[in-house]
Amino acid sequence: MIPRPLVFGILLTALASAQEIPRAVQIAEPPERAKAAALDQVVSRSKQFKVGGGDGIVRASVALLAEETKDELLRLTEEKDEWKVPITIILHGKPGDPMPPRTVNMELFSNENGYDLRMDVHLSRGIEQERFKYSTTSALLYERSLRDRKKTDDDRPLLVPPWLADGLLEATAWRLGRSDRRLYEALFKTGGFFKIDGLLGIDDKEFEDLDGATRAAFRVSSGALVMALLEQPQGKEGFRAFLSEVAGFEGEMPTLLRKHFPELNLSETSLAKWVQLQLAAKGALNPLTDILTITQTETALGEALRLNFRTEEGIVQQKELSDWPQLAGIKEPERIAAVRLAQDALVRLSYRCFPSYRPLLSEYQLILTLIAKNKTTDVAARLAALQETRETMKAKATRARDYLDWFEITRARETSGVFDDYMRLKDRLKANPHQRKDELSNYLDKMDKIFYREEPKNPSNLPP
Repeated sequence: MIPRPLVFGILLTALASAQEIPRAVQIAEPPERAKAAALDQVVSRSKQFKVGGGDGIVRASVALLAEETKDELLRLTEEKDEWKVPITIILHGKPGDPMPPRTVNMELFSNENGYDLRMDVHLSRGIEQERFKYSTTSALLYERSLRDRKKTDDDRPLLVPPWLADGLLEATAWRLGRSDRRLYEALFKTGGFFKIDGLLGIDDKEFEDLDGATRAAFRVSSGALVMALLEQPQGKEGFRAFLSEVAGFEGEMPTLLRKHFPELNLSETSLAKWVQLQLAAKGALNPLTDILTITQTETALGEALRLNFRTEEGIVQQKELSDWPQLAGIKEPERIAAVRLAQDALVRLSYRCFPSYRPLLSEYQLILTLIAKNKTTDVAARLAALQETRETMKAKATRARDYLDWFEITRARETSGVFDDYMRLKDRLKANPHQRKDELSNYLDKMDKIFYREEPKNPSNLPP
């Protein structure tokens, strides 16, 4: 990882977005524009964020989003808001403008009053929440390191590693139910995509160059690492102390982790195991709520329908259910033991299989019982019928998927009229709103008029 120094009064570092990391390039601004932005600002609820530029609605939205990002971080680490360094956000351009090479940049200023962080955000692509939250999270981590920073330390570099900012966002997304469990499942099954030293060592440039799939794996892996640290004994206290020191730390990251999480044996192997445990826990299926698809059910059913055969040497071998005639020549206790593995697997599968497969699983259970009792007169015919039913179900599922794809491609843009009644009801409710007269409703109505006032009919203020 290559640290980049913070130089006071000039552009410091570029903060990452979810897909883009702007490089360290200063955004020039004429003095008149800077003064105008300073005179027309929105101050956030906690007063840490001051947003200038853009129109009033956009400034208010950015201030709310910045506060939301901070609130989520504080809830994740279970701490109070004790900020000391203000963060100024300057908005540039408007949606539809040509996109500049860098849409988010950060500067750090030093004066007699202390430090002041400034984020420059270009609105050519509107307010992109994930990109903005990444940058704001990084700014908040810089602010922690600046709270107790001494003037003698001004030459020391500051750097927020990509895995930490991205991991905090992913941990918050998981806590709020916004993350995708399937990504954790896929990474767990493949043994993880990143090794720990690779995850901790990725710098901003390498992070920027990640493709979409690798980017998703990086975010999930970083989130698993952050959640593993938070869930340790005294993990919240250790993590808060870690966040206060990480931006200004110049040594190796495992050393800093070992300092704040002494309960962990933080070798590369042990830390990787903790991450794998997180991937396993987050990626595991919930048998009460997670239902397998037809394809997944077929795969699981194929793995379940296996018989245990014992060779003359006493070695147990697994064979397909189609080899059931080989059980006819052995004793009944051995036949019962041979089918027990499949019976138990079918019971477990019944909790989460595709619903239409449950009658089939019951039929397979009956057939296994007949095989164990050596009453196999019609077993072959019943197995053939079950296989035919399964093939039919797979064909119907494929046809349904193909039909939906075709419908989306050819007809999804047409107006069907299905929701006409709903739209008429919506219009009636809008035309005759139910007016509440309590104090809270009156206050909200006033705020609504402020934030959603109509555009003037003569915006240029020129005489008609």
